[in-house]
Amino acid sequence: MPKTQKALILDYRERHSLSRASEREVRLIQAELRRALGSNRKIRASYVASVLREAGTAVEYEDRFISAALPEPYATRLEGALGFRDLKSAEASLRRLDAAYREYRAATDPTGVGLARALALKGKQRAESLARNPRVKPEARREKQEIAAWFRVWLESPDLFLDWLELRRQSEEFRRSFA
Repeated sequence: MPKTQKALILDYRERHSLSRASEREVRLIQAELRRALGSNRKIRASYVASVLREAGTAVEYEDRFISAALPEPYATRLEGALGFRDLKSAEASLRRLDAAYREYRAATDPTGVGLARALALKGKQRAESLARNPRVKPEARREKQEIAAWFRVWLESPDLFLDWLELRRQSEEFRRSFA
């Protein structure tokens, strides 16, 4: 039975005793997987990086589809803050990010403010990507497009966002699309 991508990544990790992996290492693993599985197989660097991270490797690779490990105390405060499975979870996520952002801003903590904004930006990028994906059902794409707009508005005007969201949800267009 042929090995899975994940098994091949973990084998590579073990063979090379990887405790750290740079972007270059991630690309090397990606190339090795293409040789082993065939060049026509789509192998995402983000997948390689996430498998390595799950296995305990410190990965120095940034991608909009994976989240870098946050330093403490931010990791504890922001863990699980990003979610947008549906409109309800997106709103809850933005409220959590907004609360963290306000705490960090009040404490004049530019690192915390930046990390809260970075998570919101990642949420916007991921939602936009799903909204453009033709493999996603049209109704789910519309919802992801709406969610991306929510993240965009929060990034542009966090102080106005909650009022804007309330008005947006009362709009005829929103009720027609998502009621």
